[in-house]
Amino acid sequence: MTTKKTSHVLRDEEQLAAITKRIKRAHGQMGAIVRMLEEGRSCEDIVTQMAAVGKAVNTAAFTLISASLKECIIDPEINSDEITQKLQKLFLSLA
Repeated sequence: MTTKKTSHVLRDEEQLAAITKRIKRAHGQMGAIVRMLEEGRSCEDIVTQMAAVGKAVNTAAFTLISASLKECIIDPEINSDEITQKLQKLFLSLA
């Protein structure tokens, strides 16, 4: 009996590298936000950095989901309705 996989791991190395790079950049920005708070920087400067981090994380998430959906469409081995539905639900959780 073969059990169908109900989750997806992105295989596209180029997309994985781009997503990882974006998340590492956001991680660095978070460190900058902590320093800004400790240094007593203005709320405007801090919130601007927070917005940049939020956008970077959301973009990485959308990229991960869209690349995963693309793989599911292309590869019949991983093209299951259940995986597609899970990815769509993840996408909607970001909206």
